[in-house]
Amino acid sequence: MPLGFGRKPTGKPGEWFYCIKHAKVEEGPECPAKDRLGPYASREEAAHALEIAAERNREWQTDPRWHDKVEEQEGD
Repeated sequence: MPLGFGRKPTGKPGEWFYCIKHAKVEEGPECPAKDRLGPYASREEAAHALEIAAERNREWQTDPRWHDKVEEQEGD
């Protein structure tokens, strides 16, 4: 059996996660890591996990440090 299969998700009580598969907040992970976001410090923060992720994505997409400069081609 490949490593990792059959293992229970790991985490600590008091850590909050958002399961994207079941669209619910969990204390201590109930679902596999591939299906969850977190850990978060509070239930309320975990409830806003998708909004937090969307904001982080927007910040990353607009961060000039992560974009190559596009040089203008001659003749355009």
